[in-house]
Amino acid sequence: MVESSEAAAPGGAAPTGSDAMRAHAEALGLDVDVVERPAARSLAEAAGLLGIDPGDIVKSLVVRRSAEEYLFALVPGGRKIDWSLLRAAVGTNRLSLPDADQAKAATGYERGTITPLGSTTDWPVFADERIRGRRVALGGGAHGLSTFVSGDALLDALDATVGDITAEE
Repeated sequence: MVESSEAAAPGGAAPTGSDAMRAHAEALGLDVDVVERPAARSLAEAAGLLGIDPGDIVKSLVVRRSAEEYLFALVPGGRKIDWSLLRAAVGTNRLSLPDADQAKAATGYERGTITPLGSTTDWPVFADERIRGRRVALGGGAHGLSTFVSGDALLDALDATVGDITAEE
């Protein structure tokens, strides 16, 4: 695990996804550590590279609520969305996963880099209760980066709706 030395975009260049993520985290008062990491082919491999338990990796999933309305579902590693539980938490009968282009349009991030921190739109956040009480790693806004943060601080800063929204994979 190597701490990133990535600086802000030089000379007026457009900010990168990681710049937006860092700026939003700072604005929320979140203490984050951004680390560079090699690509991984699986959750277990990613956890090994980061030196953490797979359950400490949080997947930031973009979920479509309606044609132009989305939300974030924060799901610990080794778990998946339980659609009936998430629909009940959101209070709707229909949710779906957008395709990669729609997810990027909704957040500004490519799949594999998505995080609610720095998203182009502050969509509501629904998070699995298993994130509480842990230091977690989530997308860093760019490929090859992971962001470490207190799960409790993250959920509080994002005003997340927290509950049981997942099932074991």
